[in-house]
Amino acid sequence: MKKIVALVLALALCLTAAVSLADGIAKEDIKIGVILLHDEDSGYDLNFINAVKRAQEKLGLSDDQVIIERNVDESNDCYEKAIELADEGCAFVFSDSYGHSSFMREAAKARPNCDFISATGDTAVADGIANFHNAFSAIYQGRYLAGIAAGMKLNEMKAAGKLKGEVPTMGYVSAFSYAEMISGYTSFYLGAKSVCPDVIMKVIQSGEWLHYDKEYNCAKSLIAAGCDLISEHADSLGAPTACEEAGVVNVAYNGSTIEECPNTFLVASLIEWSAFFEYAVNQKVAGEAIVTDWAGDLASGCVQLTAINEAVAAEGTAAAIEEAKAKLISGELHVFDTSTFTVGGETLTTFTVDGKEVVSDGYFHESEVKSAPYFNLTVDGIEMLVNN
Repeated sequence: MKKIVALVLALALCLTAAVSLADGIAKEDIKIGVILLHDEDSGYDLNFINAVKRAQEKLGLSDDQVIIERNVDESNDCYEKAIELADEGCAFVFSDSYGHSSFMREAAKARPNCDFISATGDTAVADGIANFHNAFSAIYQGRYLAGIAAGMKLNEMKAAGKLKGEVPTMGYVSAFSYAEMISGYTSFYLGAKSVCPDVIMKVIQSGEWLHYDKEYNCAKSLIAAGCDLISEHADSLGAPTACEEAGVVNVAYNGSTIEECPNTFLVASLIEWSAFFEYAVNQKVAGEAIVTDWAGDLASGCVQLTAINEAVAAEGTAAAIEEAKAKLISGELHVFDTSTFTVGGETLTTFTVDGKEVVSDGYFHESEVKSAPYFNLTVDGIEMLVNN
């Protein structure tokens, strides 16, 4: 009888192992594909490249197991590259640009045995395609904290009589007018406003994700318009360089520019994407599904700030940021607290996303219905400039 029980247990263990091997992928056999809109010359794409490398090292993957495709347009080129990577045996294919999303969705339909993940995309939940996913992070939290650094610097400049105009004025170079950018520059503004109540901000669009000259000229226009400090959601060194040349403080995005702009760089916010790559690989190894819409935040370490440039920052900046960060993580503080801003002179009381109310408990619930930002309102105190 004992022999029979032992035999049954052994058989069960074998069957369990067989199911595990059938469903999962041995780590040494896994292969992943990453599609980038640009290359290392783009701060945005470089942030992804560095994250992939960190995840690769932590997971112990060889270079043969990670395929990075650079400079893939937001066109059918993305679809073809995604299909190619799937056919090369990639367990999942990841793309880093919003404009890739529709092509990744079509690739998912064509190759159901491979997972396709579109960063910053916003349709995966509604699409209902089992192997199509979106991923993003609550970067608005990081923008808010960077805004605090900006506001404190403006206070310092005001006290020293170094403002260009009567009130502290920030500028912002925005690539486009997507909700992702609006959410980003609004949260940056609200962070600054939380410590510098009379701040105003001027926004100008470059119309490109990566165009050094346009971003440079946009920053020059903002400087000419009287901006005391400038930030950006753009991918080149154009805006930071214009700031360094003019001696205007700059808050960067996706990484530090302290080497290129030592006299004006203040701080930068970024998404630590390595957490997602580790998660996705581990899910495939375990034979588990990747969530349809993945989101990271400050608490999980996916939203971060670079080191502050103490040579530029106002005294007490690091402590103020840490205090606000703790409150954001605990839920005591909310970036889009509706008591801190107005839209058209009115307090925001309602806003629906995919049929769901997202204004409640005194704040706008950003990136909770889906990971991609959806705050797309122009709050009072922010002025849109025309890019000539």
